[in-house]
Amino acid sequence: MDLDLIALARNPVPSGAVVGAFKGFDGASLRFARWRPTRGPTRGTVCCFTGRSEYIEKYFETIADLRRRGFNVAIMDWRGQGGSTRALANSRKGHITDFADYTKDIAGFMKECVLPDCPPPYYALAHSMGGHLMLRHASETGSWFDRLVVSAPMLAFHPSRVGAPTAVAQAYAAVSYRMGFSAMYVRGGSDEVGDLEPFEGNALTSDRERYDRNQALAIAADKLLIGSPTVGWLNAAYKSMDMLTDPDYGAKVKIPTLLFVAMQDTIVSPRAIEDFAARLKVGKAVLLGASRHEILQETDQIRSDFWAAFDAYLGIPAAMG
Repeated sequence: MDLDLIALARNPVPSGAVVGAFKGFDGASLRFARWRPTRGPTRGTVCCFTGRSEYIEKYFETIADLRRRGFNVAIMDWRGQGGSTRALANSRKGHITDFADYTKDIAGFMKECVLPDCPPPYYALAHSMGGHLMLRHASETGSWFDRLVVSAPMLAFHPSRVGAPTAVAQAYAAVSYRMGFSAMYVRGGSDEVGDLEPFEGNALTSDRERYDRNQALAIAADKLLIGSPTVGWLNAAYKSMDMLTDPDYGAKVKIPTLLFVAMQDTIVSPRAIEDFAARLKVGKAVLLGASRHEILQETDQIRSDFWAAFDAYLGIPAAMG
C-alpha cells in the first residue's frame, strides 16, 4: 500500500496535506487525506466521498474550492480502489459483496481521521457511488453529518449503460453470484480503465481540459486505478439500489440533503434521482441541464452553477467562492 499522493503540474497536491491510513471495520488499511482551510472564517469540515473507481487525487480542484470557503476537508479512498487495500489478487478488481461494508468504513474514517483533528459542523459532499453510500448512511442512527450534498448519486443505472432490461441484468448478477462467480468481472468486463478512453463521446464531462487533466492523472496514477465491476459488486449494487429506491425509504433519511441531477447523465439515471428527491422530507434536487455525470469535473459554467447552489445551501457568502 502506497500512501503518497500523486501530483501533476496541472494537478498539484494542495498545500498542507496530511496523508495516512486508517483501519476499516475488518482491519483493512484504507487511505485518507485532510487539509486545513486557506481562508477564514472557519466553517467546519466537509468530508468528500468519491465515486466508484475514483481516488483522492481526482478531487484536488474541489478540495481547493472547499478550502477557499473556509472548510477543513477530509477525504478517503473506498476499500478496493485508489490507495486502499484491494480484496482480490488482481488489483484492477474493485470487488465487494455487500455495500454495507463500504458504509461500515465511514465510522473508522470519522473516528480516526476526522473527529480528532477537524472541527464541527460536519458536512458530506459525495458523488455517484459515494452519493449512494451517503444516502444509505443518512438513514442510520448516530450520523455525524449536519447536511449532505450529493452529486449524481447512483440510485439506478442509466438504461443505455446496462444493455439489457433492469430485471434481466439484476437476475444475471444474482444467479452468477449464487453460482460462485462473484470475483469474476461482469460479462464483457476487463482490466481496462474508462478514464483512458478518448474525449469524444465520453460520458463523464463536456470539459476537454479537465478530461485531459484526469486522463493524464490516470496514466501517472496507474496503480490507483480499477477496471470493470465484478459480479459481486454488481449484485451488491442492485440490492442496495433496491433498498434506496423503495418508496418508503425517503422518509427514513433524517439528514437535510441537497441532490444535484446531471440531466445529460448516461451512467446513472437522472429520473431515478428526481423521483428519490421527491420522496424526501428533508431534501431537494437541483437540475443541471447541460451536465454529464461528473458535475465537479464539468465546465466552469456548470461548476459555477453547482457552487452557487452549494453556497446558498450552506449559507456561504457568494464572495467566498
